[in-house]
Amino acid sequence: MSGAVAARIKRRSPLPYLFLAPTFVLLVVLTGYPLVRLLVMSTQKYGRAQVFGAPPEFVGLANYRAVLTDPTFWTVLARSAVFCVVNVAITMALGMLVALLLTKLGKFMRLTVTVGLLLAWAMPALTAIVIWGWMFDTQYGVLNWLLSAAGMNMLGHSWLIQPISFFFVATVVITWQSIPFVAFTLYAGLTQVPEELIEAAELDGASAFQRFRLITYPLLRPVIMLLTMLSVIWDLRVFTQIFALQDAGGITAKTSTIGVYIYQLGVAQGRFDTGSAIAVILVVIMLAVSFVYVRQVIQEDVS
Repeated sequence: MSGAVAARIKRRSPLPYLFLAPTFVLLVVLTGYPLVRLLVMSTQKYGRAQVFGAPPEFVGLANYRAVLTDPTFWTVLARSAVFCVVNVAITMALGMLVALLLTKLGKFMRLTVTVGLLLAWAMPALTAIVIWGWMFDTQYGVLNWLLSAAGMNMLGHSWLIQPISFFFVATVVITWQSIPFVAFTLYAGLTQVPEELIEAAELDGASAFQRFRLITYPLLRPVIMLLTMLSVIWDLRVFTQIFALQDAGGITAKTSTIGVYIYQLGVAQGRFDTGSAIAVILVVIMLAVSFVYVRQVIQEDVS
């Protein structure tokens, strides 16, 4: 049997599709059905009455028109986008610095830092909110105490009452828990950079920044792109930290991001139709972000 015939038979074998079938079925059940249900609900009049048995009325694109002509939606979306960009930038920058630090540390210190990162990563989001809430507490927080000891008279200052300081606390909590994943992934990538290239560039007189810009960054670029895309998706739909901080004393009207806004409309106010329309718009935005990365990967594979 020639190699071409054997290759053709191998291509026609159903065995790979049989192995992939359970995963495909699982994706359809867990992801496909909720997405279709979301699309259908976004084109219906669906409130609390429909939850208790009233038949939903088909309204076409009326929910989308109501959302897209609502200034509050655009305000929340813009606020979420700015918050997302700031968090992604800080997470990627600090994650890269921690990854580079891990490559320079000795075995014991690298193990110590790794354990610390794992503890931060494994901590539940609500537990992290409680811990950071103690540190930012108005009366007994250690941060207010330290700043007052430095002469800033911050005793009794509430960090959650103003939008800027509210998002500062939220950024601290979110990036603190996001950095470990980024740092571990980048560190794994850094261990694959050939040491011969770094040593050759060092012998040629390249500075540390030049070695990073001309050798390390191009080799890590696919990993950095993937982490950036994932961070954008995670930070754009952040919910738990913002909701918990609002419950701890934040101003809801000026601090809601898109994930919390969907919850406030859909669950708290019973406007499941409008909430579904916003959720569909958010899915479209995330698909657009993913498309940029997928197109870049395909172009690199072709080249």
